[in-house]
Amino acid sequence: MSLGSGRTRPSSPSTTTARRPALLATAVDVRHLRPEDWPEVSRIFGEGISTGNATFETEVPSWQEWDAAHLGEHRFAAEGGGRVLGWIALAPVSSRKCYAGVAEVSAYVGEGARGKGLGTELLAALVESSERAGIWTLQTGVFPENERSLGLLQRFGFRTVGTQERIGRLHGVWRDVVLLERRSEVVS
Repeated sequence: MSLGSGRTRPSSPSTTTARRPALLATAVDVRHLRPEDWPEVSRIFGEGISTGNATFETEVPSWQEWDAAHLGEHRFAAEGGGRVLGWIALAPVSSRKCYAGVAEVSAYVGEGARGKGLGTELLAALVESSERAGIWTLQTGVFPENERSLGLLQRFGFRTVGTQERIGRLHGVWRDVVLLERRSEVVS
């Protein structure tokens, strides 16, 4: 996960609303991600992969693979200047009915847009969308070196559940993953 950084302002104890930072040079629209966004979404995903600190993935999946793995109603793109600058989406964690309200967050911000508040706006849209749909827990795994993403998630109420040590190899190197979750105070 490669979210970048931003600031948040809680609107209530149970939800978080984004505040548009002054760092953005162009107006940004957070909207539903569309299939025609895939070329830019996949480019941004590739940029995240190339950092070595965003995912265990080493190749961008096809649109068909990505589309099948993510929940259609919980995919957002941040668009500015006619381009997709970042994206966020939810994937189900299990097909079992008891986990119907639990989803995994994936989010990436393009290299040129990192550190300008897009992660904040995308995550705010996703939290609102997930709670409206009755999702009670959001979870994600982040490499411990990805401090910006960890900080942003914590500002949105994600808590560290634990660290999976040496859980997988990336380019022959064992990596740890910090597990985080956010339990909705709206959905019960």
